[in-house]
Amino acid sequence: MNIRIDTIRIAGFRGIENIEMSLPRITLLIGTNNSGKTSIIKALQLALGDYGRNLNDEDFYIDSHDQRIPQIVIDIRIIASNVDGSRQPLFDDEWSIEFGDKIQADLNGHQFLAIRTVAKPDNVKGGFSLIRHALLQWPEFDHWRDYNTNKNQKISKRYDSLPFIAIEAQRDIHQDLKEKSSFIGKVLSNIKYNEQDVSQLEQMVAKINLEAVDKSKPLTDLKNHLNTLSQSFDNSGKTELTPFPKKIRDMSKRFSIHYGETESNSFPMEYHGMGTRSWASMLTVKAFIELMTNKHKEEVKPFFPILAAEEPEAHLHPNAQRTLYQQLLESSGQVIISTHSPYLAAMSELANIRCLRSNGSNVCYHSLIDGLDAEDINILHREVLRFRGETLFSRAIILFEGVTEEQIVPAMFERYFNSSAFTKGINCISVGGKNYPPFIKLACSMGIPVFIISDNDGATKTEVESQIRKIRARTNLILADDLFGVAYLNEGNDIETPLCQHTCRLQSFTLGD
Repeated sequence: MNIRIDTIRIAGFRGIENIEMSLPRITLLIGTNNSGKTSIIKALQLALGDYGRNLNDEDFYIDSHDQRIPQIVIDIRIIASNVDGSRQPLFDDEWSIEFGDKIQADLNGHQFLAIRTVAKPDNVKGGFSLIRHALLQWPEFDHWRDYNTNKNQKISKRYDSLPFIAIEAQRDIHQDLKEKSSFIGKVLSNIKYNEQDVSQLEQMVAKINLEAVDKSKPLTDLKNHLNTLSQSFDNSGKTELTPFPKKIRDMSKRFSIHYGETESNSFPMEYHGMGTRSWASMLTVKAFIELMTNKHKEEVKPFFPILAAEEPEAHLHPNAQRTLYQQLLESSGQVIISTHSPYLAAMSELANIRCLRSNGSNVCYHSLIDGLDAEDINILHREVLRFRGETLFSRAIILFEGVTEEQIVPAMFERYFNSSAFTKGINCISVGGKNYPPFIKLACSMGIPVFIISDNDGATKTEVESQIRKIRARTNLILADDLFGVAYLNEGNDIETPLCQHTCRLQSFTLGD
């Protein structure tokens, strides 16, 4: 049996005034730039990891009166879970021992561990204080910030069994190799050999060093010249050249990684592009997690890492993005990914996607399955996300019946607004007929304004209005005026009719001149 964080609540952190978000085992955070994706990840890192060391004034929320709120509150709830992520009523023995008397139960008898993290300025010592408590209950969201902690439930240190592992958006295996604190550095620091192996390896290296010097005239000459140092030290010194590390303990200091089509045709990482270097850096994190998982298994201790990766798609072509995403999904523990990639969104289960939006004063989120049934979800995946994944990142969507509008309206938009539609975050989409419902459901479930510009020939208007009525009747979606609208051309017209009429009038005017 596993565990997972199923809910996080955040108040007063960066651009987040107050939010509650559910977290499946695999969570995909999507949204436009500055929509709050990184803030969610950093809030988790503040609650579980080491972000407290980097806390600064800019992390505290500024309210509508331009006042900085002097307190950050983050609650997380940890539940017992099966491998597939479904909730179980009780923690198993190893986690019961690990969490001890901090475990509580709800009214249904389902156990949970709730941890509150409070950060605020320390007026005595300077800087910021960070205090964690276990909660005796999980209050309703409307009143969660008013709930008082119990001083006897203070948590003095982080749980080593729940490490928060962050993969930053800026990553480079070439730079990682230079830092002991990097994940590749942590893997190398765990290299251990027994004494016999160390002796054998160092003898082999000593032999290689001798041969490397003996077979190189420049190195031999250099050694002979350096040996003359002994003339100043009573002939008691001797020079030793070691092209390769002499001691096994020094191996990590000159450790390098080569990559290529074959082992004989490989190059150091600094000669590769940023895509390869970024990908390799993330794979070292997987290696570190596997190393720590095995260590805990050997010591019969519980271990559940929380892995958060920002923009794993950076510098990678589409198929490489898909491959890396699949590799991340295979990681043990809980995985949270923030992305701008429509390819990753298309690969994800819709239930795992959380779409974040910022209205300037607060961050909110939408789940793609809110108000939709299983058939709706299948249609969305099949007809929208596979080919139109970029719609997930839209600020607004305009829908048309055919490709004529899809080509003409963006040009009209640019002419009228003196700006292209995509620079405003607006997607102009042909639905290939009258297949509006999947796009309307997608947009409204995510809080994206959507507008239909429809032909009005034949029975088109009747059919479109019938579709809209069915959406209202068969789903829980609210087609509010600020989210949804529709406009029809003049009765009897499709888009080509007024265009042809306009063109004919223009030609007639030109000929008349």
